[in-house]
Amino acid sequence: MPVLILLPPSEGKAEAGTGRRLDLSRLSLSELTPAREAVLAALVDLCVGPDEAAAREALGLSEGQRGELRRNARLRAAATAPAGRLYTGVLYEALDLATLPAAAERAARRSVLISSGLWGAVRLTDRVPPYRCPVGARLPGVGALSAYWRAALGPAMTGAAGSGPVLDLRSGAYAATWAPRGAVAERTVTVRVLHERTVDGAPVRSVVSHFNKATKGRLVRDLLLAGARPRTADALVGALRELTYTVEEAPRAAGRPRQVDVVVADL
Repeated sequence: MPVLILLPPSEGKAEAGTGRRLDLSRLSLSELTPAREAVLAALVDLCVGPDEAAAREALGLSEGQRGELRRNARLRAAATAPAGRLYTGVLYEALDLATLPAAAERAARRSVLISSGLWGAVRLTDRVPPYRCPVGARLPGVGALSAYWRAALGPAMTGAAGSGPVLDLRSGAYAATWAPRGAVAERTVTVRVLHERTVDGAPVRSVVSHFNKATKGRLVRDLLLAGARPRTADALVGALRELTYTVEEAPRAAGRPRQVDVVVADL
């Protein structure tokens, strides 16, 4: 499946890993290792520091979530899990990787990249510990993570995209960390989910948030189950339509990703 599928992470994660400790050198996109080490060091230092209130503020945590600081402080020694099992939010529940047939699971391992404020991007098989580090955070010595990763991700993501199409399902904050350029941009398809319902006899559409994630998870699952292997952006949009999704495309702009709306009636 030559398409590259970009997913956001989820705030919900498994409570604990089950395997070996973190080894940054074993993660995919090895050119990101120095950047990952810098962010990891800054995050751990922040969370072991004496100013708990400042650490919670930097990470957007409430007082009741101070346990996330203790978790972050132990990241280097914590047990890991494959990223595909680590994230447990709405999108990943709908994708339901654990129940995919073997061929679809292999395609997912080849195709999916998950954005991350801590790791930049990881594949489903990359082993990482549970953590709390939103891309909107600002870390001492690193600064705003969105800007940090925007400067670091370009070559790695462009290389991962190769010559095939890209299905970009990231949320806005994570999409800002890497914007495809040139030929890669023209092979990229971004998706917005719209809910259509009838109000006073007329169709009304609205952007959904929570259910947007579920729809995107189902969309990826359906592509994987169908064994879709689109080699162009046109073929990717066609594959979505063949799966009976209602897909409407915005006017194209040269050198920019193609924007499509997936219209759903049921959430």
